Amino acid sequence: MVPYAGTVTRGDRRDRLGLAGATIWFTGLSGSGKSSLAAAVEERLVADGRPAYRLDGDTLRTGLNADLGFGRAQRDENVRRVAHVAALFADAGVVALVALISPYAVGRLAARTLHQQAGLPFVEVYLSASAEVCAARDPKGLYARASSGRLGSFTGIDDPYEPPAAPEVAIGPDRPLGDAADVVLAALRSAESSGA
Repeated sequence: MVPYAGTVTRGDRRDRLGLAGATIWFTGLSGSGKSSLAAAVEERLVADGRPAYRLDGDTLRTGLNADLGFGRAQRDENVRRVAHVAALFADAGVVALVALISPYAVGRLAARTLHQQAGLPFVEVYLSASAEVCAARDPKGLYARASSGRLGSFTGIDDPYEPPAAPEVAIGPDRPLGDAADVVLAALRSAESSGA
């Protein structure tokens, strides 16, 4: 297949509409705060008049990725699909805010590479809360279910999470949400000023 190239370019969107997209990829264990931080960053961007949209893992698994399970190959496919959707959003001038466990380093690298090859800014944000901290929070009751054996292939319990080696941003579990959003937005500005 050969992708169809339309007549409106990314430069046209930037010059005529003032739109410049990017992807911010929030990764970490379930309960680490990915969705909360992505929502806070989204709110700040939109308040500043900048188009932004959250691509949340749980939401995507109710639609686009509803056919995927939680084995390694299916988790890889989940990340692959979301990376391509995020790149399309970013190309259209929207800041895509991906909140996805994305447990394997190879998948996150593929997402970054896809954006780099397209000349799109990409910021990886690692929410570094440990499994113990996330289990104590357990907002969805998933750690309790996994620990009791009622939920298998759960990241951080019986499936590995490979922490990023060099994320643009690492956020610890005790950082206030507003401060964390400030750090993420500063990293976005830095990525954009460096030309992706």
